Amino acid sequence: MPEPAPSIDLEALAAWMDAEGLPAGPIAAVEPLVGGTQNVLVRFERGGHTFVLRRGPWHLRPTSNDALRREMRVLAALAGSAVPHPGLLAACPDEDVLGGGAVFYLMEAVDGFNPTVGLPALHAGDPAVRHAMGLAAVDAVAALGAVDHEAVGLGDVGQPAGFLERQVSRWLSELESYSRHEGYPGPSIPGLADVAAWLDAHRPATFTPGLSHGDYHLANLMFRYDGPEVAAIVDWEMCTVGDPLLDLGWLLATWPTGDQGSIGGGPLSTEGGLPTRAELVARYAEQTTRDLSAMAWYEVLACFKLGIILEGTHARAFAGKAPVEVGDLLHATALGLFSRAKERIAQS
Repeated sequence: MPEPAPSIDLEALAAWMDAEGLPAGPIAAVEPLVGGTQNVLVRFERGGHTFVLRRGPWHLRPTSNDALRREMRVLAALAGSAVPHPGLLAACPDEDVLGGGAVFYLMEAVDGFNPTVGLPALHAGDPAVRHAMGLAAVDAVAALGAVDHEAVGLGDVGQPAGFLERQVSRWLSELESYSRHEGYPGPSIPGLADVAAWLDAHRPATFTPGLSHGDYHLANLMFRYDGPEVAAIVDWEMCTVGDPLLDLGWLLATWPTGDQGSIGGGPLSTEGGLPTRAELVARYAEQTTRDLSAMAWYEVLACFKLGIILEGTHARAFAGKAPVEVGDLLHATALGLFSRAKERIAQS
């Protein structure tokens, strides 16, 4: 017989919630949420309220718990800011509460939709609304980059000194580490060395530190049902204090074009009406004093970094820690991102 699917220990969760003074009663309407390949999301109801629990993947990575603890801090610090985000309700940095060695937190359920999955009638039927959605995605990330990370208590999150200088070596080391996964034959990514060399040779000399989401694309955005505004930026596990322009580069690198470099473009890839990449950069420029002259470099770095991250799931699939079909899909997407990086280098 196959092994039973992993699940949340609801009795342990209820006991912890009682100790935290959260709404009591039976836990009902438990529903796993689909989204991403890294972390576990479960929506449930208790005491007349809806909660979303977030923990690391069932097969925890070495950095899973530290990443979730950082998410907890960031979401707490963003309360009351102009940055759209899920409200943090309670956090459990203790690895022993639910078993399995995973920390977790509870957040508000976001009243919104992900545009890479489907579009409501309002958004599907009006190209002007879709155009405004693209600009709203820029507005949200510009608001994040404008946060004073020192003032909100996140001055010790990340190491901004040398942030750009260490990116290439840091992610090449990450790629090399995938050899720990049994059965993984190693990366086969055309252009890897050339892109890495170009990034090191053309790195911006200076930048203004700030909060960076670290994985900013449409698949990590929830939009409002009644308009084009962003309801929440989600999946904060890679947030750090670094160079916020990398978030804009990430959005540009993954912007729907119908090719393999598009990360979950979904309906937005086919419906049309979205702003051009030039419009996205111009919109950001209206809201910042940062120097945007090197945006090609940030876009290439985003392709490089995200491609390596996605290759990690491909490697885990060889070891049975991720579905093979997902690993294959993300490997193909990684190759598309490196192809896009080479095109962007040729254009610069």
